[in-house]
Amino acid sequence: MKAPPLPSGRTRGLSFIVPADWTPEQALAVFELLDDLREVICARYLSDMQQVLRQDRRQREPPFNEHDPPF
Repeated sequence: MKAPPLPSGRTRGLSFIVPADWTPEQALAVFELLDDLREVICARYLSDMQQVLRQDRRQREPPFNEHDPPF
């Protein structure tokens, strides 16, 4: 069975399996840990990550052709 794609669009890597028997407190603890990790990463790498995202999106835009109809 193939794992569903992640929100990031990545199709390879680690499978994320969330146990069905976590308590709400355990789920909240993991959520808060990941939120804290995100904040720490953003504090250090946000501008670099934004630059990479801009470059990635810029490469996906189709080339502009001035002879194409303007719509």
